[in-house]
Amino acid sequence: MLDEVRAAVLGHYGVPSADSASVTFLGLEPIEILRIPDGEFTHYVTLGGARHPMTDPTAALADPLRGPRAELVLALHGGPHTGISRGLGVLIASPAVEGVVLREDALLDLGEPLWRNAPFTAALLGPSELAEVPLPEPAEPVRFLSVAPITATEAAWVRVRGAAALREAWAEAGIDVRDPGRGAANL
Repeated sequence: MLDEVRAAVLGHYGVPSADSASVTFLGLEPIEILRIPDGEFTHYVTLGGARHPMTDPTAALADPLRGPRAELVLALHGGPHTGISRGLGVLIASPAVEGVVLREDALLDLGEPLWRNAPFTAALLGPSELAEVPLPEPAEPVRFLSVAPITATEAAWVRVRGAAALREAWAEAGIDVRDPGRGAANL
């Protein structure tokens, strides 16, 4: 399954291969972070989070086949960004470690910088331009979710007002969330 996901990612960006880093957490299978330079952007894509379906942490029994599967995609101007593999690894491991189901508008709080010296300590998930990767029945397809790095203040705003309100504030202020040096939105 990971080969199909890798092929879909590489095909989307039109590259034959990508640099990668591997992140391993105790008790979990390794997560690979693909790094794909693309003009002024660097795209980081997790590979390994979709190995197993995400399940509701309150469920008595986890279904090994059914349930949503996801990988994360982060696009930033410039790059590479030191320490980003670990940050993305923590985010994609959260379903296995904390029982979180990754979906659009989910807020994931790291409590530490997403990469070295970054002002962003949380991430807001959204739709991605990468197409789903179908899997054999009864498994659900692998979805790709975009990662928007956000500050602690922006995370608090999402908790109070919701993801749509933060995205609206970004649009009104002309904030490009792919800018690793951007400031927080004035909320």
